[in-house]
Amino acid sequence: MNPENQISSNPASSPQLRNLLVAIAAIILTTALFFGFQAQQSSTSLDAVAAAALPIDQALENGKPTMIEFYADWCSSCQSMAADNLSLEKEYNDHMNFVMLNVDNTKWLPEVTKYRVDGIPRFIFLDRANQSIGDTTGAVPRAIMAENIEAAIAQKPLPHNSISSDRTSPVSEPKAADISQPRDHS
Repeated sequence: MNPENQISSNPASSPQLRNLLVAIAAIILTTALFFGFQAQQSSTSLDAVAAAALPIDQALENGKPTMIEFYADWCSSCQSMAADNLSLEKEYNDHMNFVMLNVDNTKWLPEVTKYRVDGIPRFIFLDRANQSIGDTTGAVPRAIMAENIEAAIAQKPLPHNSISSDRTSPVSEPKAADISQPRDHS
């Protein structure tokens, strides 16, 4: 075998070797990214939180304040809050009821209608007499949820009432129309 033949065959195999190494690197990178994203997702599932929750009929009968969460399996905000909500449930379940109702289950349509659920996750806070004392809608930080839970347990007004995502607005009655000047449209 001639050394010139070996030299001439190496350049021809060099692009093949390079392509093979690029393909292997791409496969390794893709696999690492896939498993990296899987690890970033919450390890606590909505099913685990729902399994730990109390059935609504038991919650409404035991004389403790109640937090009802309306959720759906496809809701990314619900999924992102699952771990925090499970930890809150474990921390406060001796003094507060935690109920989870899946809005995709038509069984809960009367509750969805009663509490005017128009977005999820939706949290309804009930006092010991099962009267609504507040609500939040959307992804709410754990600290804010904990403050509302502690206030409900202490039978105090919720500090973060009527929260819709990042906006806070206290619940107030609508003002009566001023009819003293019916033709004044200002």
